[in-house]
Amino acid sequence: MLFRNRFLLLLALAALLAFLSLSLQFFHLIPMSAARNGASSKSRKRIMPDPVTEPPVTDPVYEALLYCNIPRVAERSMEGHAPHHFKLVSVHVLIRHGDRYPLYAIPKTKRPEIDCTLMANRKPYHPKLEAFVNHMSKGSGSSFESPLNSMPLYPNHALCEMGELTQTGVVQHLQNGQLLGDIYLKKHKLLPSDWSPDQLYLETTGRSRTLQSGLALLYGFLPDFDWKKIYFRHQPSVLFCSGNCYCPVRNQYLEKEQRRQYLLRLKNSQLEQTYGEMAKIVNVPTKLLRASNPIDSMLCHFCHNVSFPCTSSGCLDMEHFKVIKMHQIEDEKERRKKRLYLGYSLLGAHPILNQTIDRMQRIAEGRKDEVFALYSAHDVTLSPVLSALGLSEARFPRFAARLIFELWQDREKPSEHSVRILYNGVDVTFHTFFCQDHHKRSSKPMCPLENLVRFVKRDMFVTLDSSSTNYHDACHREGV
Repeated sequence: MLFRNRFLLLLALAALLAFLSLSLQFFHLIPMSAARNGASSKSRKRIMPDPVTEPPVTDPVYEALLYCNIPRVAERSMEGHAPHHFKLVSVHVLIRHGDRYPLYAIPKTKRPEIDCTLMANRKPYHPKLEAFVNHMSKGSGSSFESPLNSMPLYPNHALCEMGELTQTGVVQHLQNGQLLGDIYLKKHKLLPSDWSPDQLYLETTGRSRTLQSGLALLYGFLPDFDWKKIYFRHQPSVLFCSGNCYCPVRNQYLEKEQRRQYLLRLKNSQLEQTYGEMAKIVNVPTKLLRASNPIDSMLCHFCHNVSFPCTSSGCLDMEHFKVIKMHQIEDEKERRKKRLYLGYSLLGAHPILNQTIDRMQRIAEGRKDEVFALYSAHDVTLSPVLSALGLSEARFPRFAARLIFELWQDREKPSEHSVRILYNGVDVTFHTFFCQDHHKRSSKPMCPLENLVRFVKRDMFVTLDSSSTNYHDACHREGV
């Protein structure tokens, strides 16, 4: 008995020492082992801080953590919340793809070693991950709209290719799908158990990361779905403007906005100094280093807790990262004050918003098709939509961001329909242009559908300070 007690005591002590060792490593109190390329352990330490509460002042590291959207615990959300006498009749989901490998490489540095094969026993973990891979392997040759039918249905490279979805990106959208399925299917019965293909509308851009993100969300939402019922449409434009993409005035706003960005960068002497320091480390001209968009690659290192790249001249480090990230944050703040990006957004987002309200109106009239719509897109898709809706204070779309439009029917007055807008699970309806004052004039808990319809069909052009009353005229007016 005495031997057993001593053994248990030693076992507990060993477990405590192991825990303390891991904790010290995580919080940088002891150095990590030397890197394979010979850099010192000090320069190769972990760079992932521990996220806590939001800091009182803007912190670029905290903002970067939010952008990474690292899967952790199940999040709380406000989707599907409404008084009992309201019935959910349709849901329209606009997502940004999940975590991806960089689109740009920092010159003369080694690419971050990220494995893009999917492994259920590797973090980040999701209980549906292995089943997702198995189900995707059965869907090869699916009859999606070209060129989607020739794309891989899930990432599968030992070393990620440029722009490829990672395991983190898949898990992010499996989580999104499972969360929405629990709310919209299990709780609200949006789709019947014998749902038909015409009750879904699925659209994605022609990038593997958006198709795969859409499939991951769909699998989390509808596990083991019937491949014969699934059809993804291809959208050539990141603005989802379909046949309404030609808009000269929108392009003029974009050119002016890009000029504003350029002038702001020139004013930032700390940023230029930082680019110069980084260029010396990688031994390239500053102009070339800047053109390679180093923050894109550094964000990958940061989000995956991989040390920043080193050369014989030194290492890119957290201070470089923070300066560039802080400039991005300041750029977003200045953008809100100007109306250039808003002008671009109102015209850029109009086609997809118009398509959404047309679908809502058909459902409000009694149609039962396309009650669940999913658009799998990019940050450059979500950002203009957020701005056009008046959500200028919303953070830049993180990996796997979701913007949701819910349509509700009043059971007591079946002819009346209302909408809710949610961004990453937060109800932002009363922050929008079309409904920001509604709750002051009405006791109704949601925004009338007609408010959104009137905004998209008419008031968007008023917000644009335009005498135009339709999209075509606004796109072709003179004097911008």
